[in-house]
Amino acid sequence: MEAMATREAYGKALVELGHRMEKVVALDADLSKSTKSALFAEKFPLRFFNMGVSEADMMGTAAGLAASGFIPFASTFGVFATGRAYDQIRNSIAYTRLNVKIAASHTGITVGEDGASHQALEDIALMRVLPNMTVIVPVDGRQTFQAVEAAAAYDGPVYLRLGRLAVPQVIPEELSFELGKAQLLREGSDMMIVATGIMVKAALDAAEILEKDGISAAVVNVHTIKPLDGEFLVRMARITGAVVTAEEHSIIGGLGGAVAELLAENCPVPVIRVGIRDTFGESGAPKDLLQKYGLTAESLVLAGKRALELKKA
Repeated sequence: MEAMATREAYGKALVELGHRMEKVVALDADLSKSTKSALFAEKFPLRFFNMGVSEADMMGTAAGLAASGFIPFASTFGVFATGRAYDQIRNSIAYTRLNVKIAASHTGITVGEDGASHQALEDIALMRVLPNMTVIVPVDGRQTFQAVEAAAAYDGPVYLRLGRLAVPQVIPEELSFELGKAQLLREGSDMMIVATGIMVKAALDAAEILEKDGISAAVVNVHTIKPLDGEFLVRMARITGAVVTAEEHSIIGGLGGAVAELLAENCPVPVIRVGIRDTFGESGAPKDLLQKYGLTAESLVLAGKRALELKKA
């Protein structure tokens, strides 16, 4: 597959689901061209609902549809899904454990020129803290197709985090997808880089750089932030003894927070978190923003070497 935004893959995957599953319906908060749910609307106009700029109403309606036996996919930008509609998600979807799939696009710093108001950097934390919520962050287009399929098959609330920017294909075609199961993409014995979303590619690039310096770095893709594959991560932490986490999200409450919490209780080893450091984003080209906020392979290399120093201390 060629480079593709995960939001684009989501729209195409939703259409495929629509052909096979009559109970699948889609809702959007007046952003269907951007979230790509418009692709579903074109094929299945009677199963698509444009709720207007009313995210809270959309989540409540999705809950009602789920309670009536449908499988609703509710789409909007990440900041609006998790911010404006948090109360409805908490009380009408998560608390009642209704079968609603929240597909949030335009997340992370790579939203770019839209700036801080539209760059969801705390959405994983908000969704991860909710009981009954499953949180998925696919790496690329191929994995997004797999994630959408898995979300539709799973009976319960799902938060699916998608991006605006076209990203290269990272996941091999033969690699299967299972909710709650991390993927070992590269073997390593000295340290482990645990990454999610677009940072998986940066993690693989960093591991190659570290190898040239004689450092063996394992790379793990955590596509399901919740439930976290704790058993696997603890086992790998015991083997490597040092961990770096990488995410296009705040280091507070996201993947880094989840891994640090897990290992603090089960396998205390040095953990260095790479992500957005307790700040809002800003307007700019995605490439420039990734560089400014330290979401690069080079930043992961430096973090890896620091983790190794702490391991030896």
